[in-house]
Amino acid sequence: MKNVRQTNVNIHRDSWVEINVESVAHNMREIRKNTPQDVKLLAVVKADAYGHGSVMLAPTLLASGADMLGVASIDEGVDLRNAKITSDILVLGAVPVWAVESAQKADISISIFSKEHLQACKQVFERTGKPVKAHIKLDTGMNRIGISTDEAPEFIKKVQNCEYIKLEGIFTHLAAAEERDETQLQIDKWNSVISKVDTKGLLLHILNTAGAMCYDVPNSNMRRAGIAIYGLYPDLPCDGEVRKPDLKPVISVKGRVVNIHTAKDGEGVSYAHTFRAKGERKIATVPLGYADGIPRGLSNKICGVINGKKVPQVGNITMDQMMFDITGVDVNLGDVISILDENNSIDEWAKILNTINYELTCRLKLRLPRIYTR
Repeated sequence: MKNVRQTNVNIHRDSWVEINVESVAHNMREIRKNTPQDVKLLAVVKADAYGHGSVMLAPTLLASGADMLGVASIDEGVDLRNAKITSDILVLGAVPVWAVESAQKADISISIFSKEHLQACKQVFERTGKPVKAHIKLDTGMNRIGISTDEAPEFIKKVQNCEYIKLEGIFTHLAAAEERDETQLQIDKWNSVISKVDTKGLLLHILNTAGAMCYDVPNSNMRRAGIAIYGLYPDLPCDGEVRKPDLKPVISVKGRVVNIHTAKDGEGVSYAHTFRAKGERKIATVPLGYADGIPRGLSNKICGVINGKKVPQVGNITMDQMMFDITGVDVNLGDVISILDENNSIDEWAKILNTINYELTCRLKLRLPRIYTR
């Protein structure tokens, strides 16, 4: 029997996302098992846990091996605090200087890498008398955010000597963990900075999901786990050692058949008639569309599974609905079709669309109700 928890479920909707919480726990334990005992783990739950629901999954992640949580913005961190999550939380992205005090009030650590950040932290300290918790972000080659490695040693020492910032860690982000030569350049820059400063008591993190599977960096004592938590693998090198944890699928997308009709020979289905019936075809309509995060570019390229049978999706995916050719399959109104599960991988969708699995899971949070199962 399946245990089910529900949250924010719109019971008037005939389509939904299922999240297997036990699979999330399994994946976190697998990541922990592949991590040295003296190395901490930060579970990345930004973008609402990659579309899976950060508030619902955070307790499971923390109980299964995560030491702290990573978010993209202060708002995401505050949502967790409002849900009574008391663990350490780090904002991995850039924080507006005017919002630093909000992070401090919520006991959330921020990423700092500029003189403007220092000034903002000083002003907050002067108003509140409490230092701001922070990790210094280094730019070792991503060219996104962070202080340059040339300026980093002096910046780190300045922060360590000021009373208005409680420095907790230093980190950077790998730009291309699947490319060993590129990654080694970043590791070398990282090591150069770390060797020039006092890191006693600090969390040092450079390895993300892919990095943790492929590299060992002695000058680090924490790793960040992201996409693997949700049962998916990142791009990995084609050569050398790769330590892949045994992951279980987490997410499913399902809907109920709301209409069944016959398309006669030569008739088109959906907008622009990109599918035309050859002979009579039995067509089922399901209330799932691109407004639910199912990309229109998948039209006529994916399948669903209904009553144990694989059926092709036909015609253009519309905003709210999509159609399937169920000819020869015993289907009734209300039957459930699964378009994403252990048999229909989101990696296949990503391959069709020439994108990455991360992007597609994040889209599924748009308006589909989530059901959490064990």
